[in-house]
Amino acid sequence: MAILLGEPLVEFLESGVSIVVGSRDANNRPECARGLGVKVADDRRTLSLYLNAALAERMRADFADNGRIAIGFSRIVDHRAVQLKGRVIGMRPATEADHAVQDRYLAAFAEQVSYAGLPRSVVRSVRLRPALAVELEVDELFHQTPGPGAGRRIESFT
Repeated sequence: MAILLGEPLVEFLESGVSIVVGSRDANNRPECARGLGVKVADDRRTLSLYLNAALAERMRADFADNGRIAIGFSRIVDHRAVQLKGRVIGMRPATEADHAVQDRYLAAFAEQVSYAGLPRSVVRSVRLRPALAVELEVDELFHQTPGPGAGRRIESFT
C-alpha cells in the first residue's frame, strides 16, 4: 500500500540531496545509479525519479522484471538521510517539464556539495539528458541518518 508522503519529506526529497538508486535482477544481483532529481506528484503517494537513460539499461531491465526500487536520499551538510522502497509503475523518456525539474535539482545539488569543498562546476558538468523518468509508488520508508535508530522503519518524516 502506497505511503502518503508528508510535506517535510517532500521538501527534503525535492531539495539538493544526494540520490542513490538501487535495483536487483532475478538472481538478486544489485545495480546502482545516481538519481538526477525527483518530483513528488500532487497525490503525494507517487513520484518521478530521473536517471541518465544511457546508464540505466540494467536498471530498466530490473524494473521491468520485478518492479522493485530502493532510493537513498542524503543531505550532505548534516548527513540526514532516508531510504524509500517502492514499486515501479512506469518508465518513460523525460519531457521538457521533467528537464526543468532536473535543472533545478542539479543547481541545488551543486550548492550542497560546494559546502563539502567540491566546486559547483564539477557537479554542473553532470550529464542529465537523455533522461529516463521512473514513476513509482512508495511503500516503505526508513530512517538512515547515522546514529541511534538508523535502519528502522518510520511512518513519518519531520
